[in-house]
Amino acid sequence: MPVPVPRQRDTPATESGQAVLPTAAAVPAAAHTAAAPRTAAPPVTAPPVTPAPGAAQANPHATALTLLVIEDDPAGGLTVPEILDSDGHRIRLRTARNLTEAQRLLTPDVHCILLDLALTDTGPRTSAPPSPAGTAATGAAPADDLAALRHVLRIAPRHAVLVLTAEDDADRAAEAVRVGAQDFLFRDELDGRLLSRAIRYAVERKRADIAQYKLAESKLRAQENARLERGLLPNPLLEGSDLRFAARYRPGRSRALLGGDFYDTVRTPDGTVHAMIGDVCGHGPDEAALGVELRIAWRALTLAGLCGDDLLATLQQVLEVERPSEEIFATLCTVDIAPDGRRAGLCLAGHPSPLIARPGRPAKLLPYESSGPALGLLPRARWPRRQVELGGTWSLMLYTDGLIEGRIGEGRERLGQDGMVEMINRHLECGLSGESLLEASVTEARRLNGGELTDDVAVVLLSRDEG
Repeated sequence: MPVPVPRQRDTPATESGQAVLPTAAAVPAAAHTAAAPRTAAPPVTAPPVTPAPGAAQANPHATALTLLVIEDDPAGGLTVPEILDSDGHRIRLRTARNLTEAQRLLTPDVHCILLDLALTDTGPRTSAPPSPAGTAATGAAPADDLAALRHVLRIAPRHAVLVLTAEDDADRAAEAVRVGAQDFLFRDELDGRLLSRAIRYAVERKRADIAQYKLAESKLRAQENARLERGLLPNPLLEGSDLRFAARYRPGRSRALLGGDFYDTVRTPDGTVHAMIGDVCGHGPDEAALGVELRIAWRALTLAGLCGDDLLATLQQVLEVERPSEEIFATLCTVDIAPDGRRAGLCLAGHPSPLIARPGRPAKLLPYESSGPALGLLPRARWPRRQVELGGTWSLMLYTDGLIEGRIGEGRERLGQDGMVEMINRHLECGLSGESLLEASVTEARRLNGGELTDDVAVVLLSRDEG
């Protein structure tokens, strides 16, 4: 026979909602039912629950669990037995007569809530229950007999909630779990061992639910960030051009899609194809954001008709306004290819010179002796534009220093521009071109480095076949 314990109303601590259950408890002789009002009965003594040997020493510094009981029976209170947690500590008990008092007692140290589904404003629940306490505060309809539970779930979204009801009210108890309670208990079967186990289960299940929710939220946020970053990657505008375009991009940041490197390609109404590649020093999220801003600014200024020195000077102004600190700078390479595809204008702002490959000849770097400084280094810098002859059939490769600064083996030697040119020529001799050429080059650079390249890598390849 279960041995529930009436509320201890003779101590001030209980009245204030801070009671700790005693070791021996008085209980009513008969269990309550949902069909009849609950009344007090002469108490009897019940032995306390005995913890397993050594349980109290398992975790001497563990924080005792606190249970908030919400019920309003004026005939003697909800009968709750003494309960111990898994470490042998008494589970602390607080009691509230209504939802307003429960909200006041719902402090951060409460771990679990035990809600009596017979909670009312005036007395025990009958076959035609009045509106639950708190209905006006929650806006629930009077016919909603789980309004009190819904209110508790709203004010305590991170707490485990148990509901208590009569055995013949199992359908409503199951509905309470569906609404959000962790478990339900029958009033007639309540004892210390069962309640202790139910509390521990409810607390751990709530923790697992919260952890699962956070994991799902984290995955959604990562997916959203990935979609955002993919949306910030460039979409080349080459409609109407006979040039072929290929690109490879690898950010240096782990689990990122964007780094400090950036590139873009657009065709203006006069038929000129403009290509750009750049590198913001560093490869964190701030540098990635600045790279996106510079790329978008470059596209807007190019479509507005700027090129060469005027374009780079304006981009430097954008950089100076948007960079998080004055130490941030960016290198840049811009190429504007004439409508006939045989000539190009080249501007370098502290950036490596492009590589050109023509049929029957080894690939080589475009000569450029008078390049300007990186953007953001000198306040009134100039960037001269040099005319370059491309020929009829060619491939022009723009790249960032992440491709050439990888190490070769375990020593300090780096691939460098000369090593990159030699690598590209080997791949060209094997008949590689376009996407396959870029993929093979980036893969070999990683292999020579002995693993992932630590810096951002961006490579753009524009090709033309004279027909």
